[in-house]
Amino acid sequence: MKLKNKISLVTGASQGLGKAIAYAFVKEGAHVAICARDGKLIEAVADELRAQAGNDQKIFGAVCDVSSPEQVERLFADISAQLGPVEILVNNAGVYGPKGPSESVRFAEWARAIEINLYGTFLPCQFAIRDMKSVGRGKIINLSGGGATAPLPRISAYAASKAAVVRLTETLAEELREFLIDVNAIAPGPLNTRLLGEVLSAGSDAVGKLFYEKSLKQLDSGGVPLEKAARLCVYLAAEVSAGITGKLISAPWDPWEDLHQYSHQLGKSDVYTIRRIVPEDRGLKW
Repeated sequence: MKLKNKISLVTGASQGLGKAIAYAFVKEGAHVAICARDGKLIEAVADELRAQAGNDQKIFGAVCDVSSPEQVERLFADISAQLGPVEILVNNAGVYGPKGPSESVRFAEWARAIEINLYGTFLPCQFAIRDMKSVGRGKIINLSGGGATAPLPRISAYAASKAAVVRLTETLAEELREFLIDVNAIAPGPLNTRLLGEVLSAGSDAVGKLFYEKSLKQLDSGGVPLEKAARLCVYLAAEVSAGITGKLISAPWDPWEDLHQYSHQLGKSDVYTIRRIVPEDRGLKW
């Protein structure tokens, strides 16, 4: 019960990874609030979580567009009334946005993806930080992905917003270090969720032949299990990882289960961060 009695919020939890994270948090004893834009789906997931929860655990589900300041403010007010101040926040809500050559996509759709992925991360952070400062501790976990660490041609809104989320993560980590609030981002790996379905439905003309073929192979292989990223979220939300902050950690590739043993070294290094590479880093003397 690594999260016993902790009050947590998982956004975008009506399906896929968000739902898996919420289940993992319930299993570890947390009180869990979940939100998404689809009211029917979020209430169905809330009912499933209640069936899994212990008698002393509280589950709260709400409809919320996390890119709306008014809706996020109301969400946190409702969580405070139902559960108490949020101690753990997982910003999972996100979209791919428009797919295709950047000069051809509709700007309104491109901007909307930025709103959901970036604004929809910052706004819950704003309100959660206030809660966390009031209780003297906190954990924030932001969902990033491959779009943050490598170019993603033809899905530019997603790539740009996820890179921004990682730098926001690093920035908030430094702001909040003295308040014992850890802020990290995770890359869950290639998941077989609705986002993969979107890519395959869009086709190779929209997303490019290489990315489309890679996605087909991912579909066949089954992708990375959702539970792996959910376990990483539990680790980063738990006390064992206290002091690990400002990092982008890969669920399938990094040895995160033992990172607490190296927290002192991590705190002094740029390991698991996004940085500019200069010629000297590659042995070049330009």
